[in-house]
Amino acid sequence: MSSPPSNPSAPQAANGPVPWRKLNSEAGPSLLIAQARFDTVVNPRNEAELRRLVLDVAPWVNVVALDPEGRSVCVRQWRFGTESVTTEIPGGVVERGEDPLAAARRELREETGYTSEDWTPLGVVEPNPAFQNNLCYHYLARDARLTHPTEPDIGEDIQVVLLDTEQILEGIRSGSIRHSLVVSALCRVLDLRSHPW
Repeated sequence: MSSPPSNPSAPQAANGPVPWRKLNSEAGPSLLIAQARFDTVVNPRNEAELRRLVLDVAPWVNVVALDPEGRSVCVRQWRFGTESVTTEIPGGVVERGEDPLAAARRELREETGYTSEDWTPLGVVEPNPAFQNNLCYHYLARDARLTHPTEPDIGEDIQVVLLDTEQILEGIRSGSIRHSLVVSALCRVLDLRSHPW
């Protein structure tokens, strides 16, 4: 595989970056929550051939759920990556063939026991497009009420907590709430601009 030297003065497309040509893909290892693959691609700026890791990941959902008093239904749980207990909003994986809204309803019920009949989509984000190909769907569930027992899976140990708006804002300020996808969803419901971070 040749890698020509970079030429910073090489002309680029008039409209900016263009799609990179893919020469081939090789399957990588299964990583439990993702399937790795290695793509060989060509940089259109300098014709360099590069091997890049891509993680095929199922779509995700997360839910800003507000109870009748306006408190956020949150979860505290151990996270393996940071080796810490985090405070987050409910969320999880969209199962194969499952509609994202159905997944959001299911995750809210399973993780917290809360359900809602008032759902609003809050948009979609890309968790990390540098090497992941999945989307995360944000939803708002209003008038969420405790209707079911929780159903944590074998890899979960969850505490459900109700936090008012000031507690959410303080959690973001203090860093006890800093999961990027959680903050992304919360900023679509709460005005975070006027608070010192």
